[in-house]
Amino acid sequence: MKNKNYYAILMAGGVGSRFWPISTESFPKQFHDMLGTGDTLIQKTFHRLAKLIPKENIFILTNERYNNLVLEQLPEVTKRQVVLEPAMRNTAPCILYAALKIQKENEDAVMIVAPSDHWIEDEQAFTTDVQHAFDFCSEHDALMTLGIKPTFPNTGFGYIEYDQSSEEQIKPVHQFREKPDYETAKSFISQGNFLWNAGIFVWSAKSVVEAFRNNQAELFELFATGINDYNTEREEEFIKVNYAKSQNISVDYAIMESSKNVYVLPATFDWNDLGTWGSLYDKLDKDHNNNAVVNAKTLTEDANGNMIRSKTGKVVVVDGLQDYIIVDKDEVLLIFPKAKEQDIKIVLQKVKDEFGEHYG
Repeated sequence: MKNKNYYAILMAGGVGSRFWPISTESFPKQFHDMLGTGDTLIQKTFHRLAKLIPKENIFILTNERYNNLVLEQLPEVTKRQVVLEPAMRNTAPCILYAALKIQKENEDAVMIVAPSDHWIEDEQAFTTDVQHAFDFCSEHDALMTLGIKPTFPNTGFGYIEYDQSSEEQIKPVHQFREKPDYETAKSFISQGNFLWNAGIFVWSAKSVVEAFRNNQAELFELFATGINDYNTEREEEFIKVNYAKSQNISVDYAIMESSKNVYVLPATFDWNDLGTWGSLYDKLDKDHNNNAVVNAKTLTEDANGNMIRSKTGKVVVVDGLQDYIIVDKDEVLLIFPKAKEQDIKIVLQKVKDEFGEHYG
């Protein structure tokens, strides 16, 4: 029997523009089967969380334009579980809003906040880590994060520096560090007490609401005025009127960086943030020429290190290309060097300016 005090907030509002042309504003990457496994990323994440958390206690946080996609892909979810943002305001406002709703429903709730688009292979290790974090947060007034042991000096992630003197498995956080340059990232790794910040948080409803009250008084007041309306038919109207008034601020900046009761558990599971075509390439099986292929039937000659994706069963012939992203989707064909994958956002903007917004 799963613990009725366990909850999850599944973050599914992002656009994932670095995965264009597959990921678009109207159909972002979390709703795609990016790895060709038969499940979309949000379906994978939901079922992973449901191993520990009652299905009815998993709330999906998303932009209102994705409401139908969520209900379509997660048929076991009810309308009550889909928390809709009428405006894009970063992660702090929507997490506070969901936490207040959950606290009103169950004041003993402990919850995990998890992105919907990460890839975790070892689901048993994930469940064990989350259970450990839930146990800790049930006993202590703690804001917790699951940190990922770095495998290379990545400059695309924020880092968590923890107290090196701690012998405990769960460690006090010394400070959060912004995305570093390469040399700084190398020094972080050599020090041995730095973890990647994966944006996975665990806390009790009581602790997180208190942290907002103490650190973000204005934001807290805005959402606290709706307490009587949450979980009633008046909630939608309150949110429609008030949500856009909230500050655009991340949960890290809003409460984690300024709180004193922050802890990190170094994760024991493997993790990939699936942020770019390159990170997807790293995760996929490769053919004998190191090409990663999703859906396509390929004929390759003097072609290696490529990420190739098309509609199911489409024949793709590649000759003489090394380390390219080749993605064929309806009216868009992208052939782009893997080394420049961070520029896909810029290219997307150029395409929209030149040919129209509907391409993004």
